[in-house]
Amino acid sequence: MQKALPVLLFLALAASMAMAKTGTWHGWVSDAKCGAKVNADCAKKCADAGQALVFVNSDKSVIPVTNPEALKGHEGHHVTVKGNLEDGKLTVSNVSMMKDQMPPK
Repeated sequence: MQKALPVLLFLALAASMAMAKTGTWHGWVSDAKCGAKVNADCAKKCADAGQALVFVNSDKSVIPVTNPEALKGHEGHHVTVKGNLEDGKLTVSNVSMMKDQMPPK
């Protein structure tokens, strides 16, 4: 049993690392309070008041961001983000504005 515990811990760690997904997503930058109701003016005000910036995926799912400073200046923008999604949180490595700035439907 004592030998099985380190093996099980290793397998659990390996499985959790496999859950991380590196990729590119299209969506909008909002704040935690407004969420999927993306509004640039509101998101800027709320972010200035201390609300965390979040990423709203094209399916309107709200994804917390581990490094919200990477999204600063893009409040309300339609963007493409590159990064790592792990445990439901996105770490942004690159953000760029999309040409089409259509609000989410």
